[in-house]
Amino acid sequence: METIEMQIETLLYTIRPAGGTLSIVKLPQSGSDRIYFRIFYNDETLIATWNNHVQENKTFIYFSTHFKQLNLPVPAICAVNETYTIYIQEDLGTTSLLDVLEQQGQNEYVYGLFQQSLTELARLQIKGHEGMNYNRCLTAKIFGNQAILSDLLYFKYYFLDTLKLPYDKQVMLEDFENISSFLADTTYSYFMFRDFQSRNIIVHNKKVHFIDYQGGMQGALQYDVASLLWQARAGLSATWKESLLQHYMEEVNKLLPAPVNTTLFIQRFNGYVLLRLLQVLGAYGFRGLFERKAHFLTSIPLALRNLKWFVLNQLQLGVEATEFTRVLALIVQDDIIHRFENVQATETTPLVVEVNSFSYKKGIPGTTAGHGGGFVFDCRGLLNPGRYQEFKTSSGLDKNVQQFLEERTRMNEFLNSVYNLVDISVEDYIQRGFESLMISFGCTGGQHRSVYAAEQTARHLKNKYKVKVALNHINEENWVKEQIVSIS
Repeated sequence: METIEMQIETLLYTIRPAGGTLSIVKLPQSGSDRIYFRIFYNDETLIATWNNHVQENKTFIYFSTHFKQLNLPVPAICAVNETYTIYIQEDLGTTSLLDVLEQQGQNEYVYGLFQQSLTELARLQIKGHEGMNYNRCLTAKIFGNQAILSDLLYFKYYFLDTLKLPYDKQVMLEDFENISSFLADTTYSYFMFRDFQSRNIIVHNKKVHFIDYQGGMQGALQYDVASLLWQARAGLSATWKESLLQHYMEEVNKLLPAPVNTTLFIQRFNGYVLLRLLQVLGAYGFRGLFERKAHFLTSIPLALRNLKWFVLNQLQLGVEATEFTRVLALIVQDDIIHRFENVQATETTPLVVEVNSFSYKKGIPGTTAGHGGGFVFDCRGLLNPGRYQEFKTSSGLDKNVQQFLEERTRMNEFLNSVYNLVDISVEDYIQRGFESLMISFGCTGGQHRSVYAAEQTARHLKNKYKVKVALNHINEENWVKEQIVSIS
């Protein structure tokens, strides 16, 4: 039976002549069931996608082809197999707008990327609407009353009801119907991306490109702008949100036959901001509270604080919804938010977490600090980059090794399991005033796998708990000696 990699290779040779160097590397899987591969063919890279959801693939391929013909910033589809389970597309890299924002902060360059994203979004929505066959959409053709109500109910079932707050359910449903009817009555209905956030904007050669629009349909222009500007993880300032919305409306006015009614446009925009914030909370509730995925649990307080600012500063529903408004004020109270927040270390917290990488050849490190002990994790079950000549003089600190471990091993899965274990102790130790905890990662030479794992764990603990971390690569001096021997 042919493997997916073999099928990709066969499909590749329909668009590229056989011969030369070929490598197909599976990429880390995201939240969906799609599996991605990076193809290294001679001096070129491409992305292959395997997905058993044929209709989803057909929708993405149709949208991509349609947008590309209109010179919109999406990846080109290079080849599709006969069963529509595999397609090959242009490789735009892995740097998202969110990555750039987190690396550089809210500076002038990043602001320019957001402006560029909104300019291209307006083109995608309005130009992309021309000639679009909405019968090809994956779900509903139009983001109307029923779709909006569905998002509100998603929030109700997967987040609001988990809080066990008393409210009149019948009146709440009536409020939801009023809100749905109000938002569905839009003057500006074009192509709606549906999940337009900075993770789905790829920055390549200082230009933005869009991915993951297969859930698109016809809907209000404002929804996608609300999704981008109010993404909790991005944390854009109020000044940026206001000026970027103004920039977007100016770009839209260049493409529409008549300027938008600013008052009406902003009123509906605020409604869609609220809808998007609630839909995100529903998604975080489902993934975090029901599926118990740690990343989504830690995102809930960010989303709630985002919602709180909006409720206190910008909420103008424009429709009667008294029970909904009352409950909304309750869920952004500090005591609700605190339910989902991690314990955080302060400057006076005595705990220091010692994170080590080591070589099993040299022995497991001990400690005399505090009450001693801690965790020791064996990384030797993961494929060793040190077996390959090109990595022998590198370490887990180097980009090429990091990429190998992320793309060709189960390192991400391994570390998620590590975090689930060590987080319990870190939280307990902070609360109980303990002074030390040791976490050690071992591999054969203490140079590649253990070093990467220690670096990532130290970063995780600093970001999540603000705790003091002492990071040690115990065998670092030996790397240099071994590299000199290897080179000579």
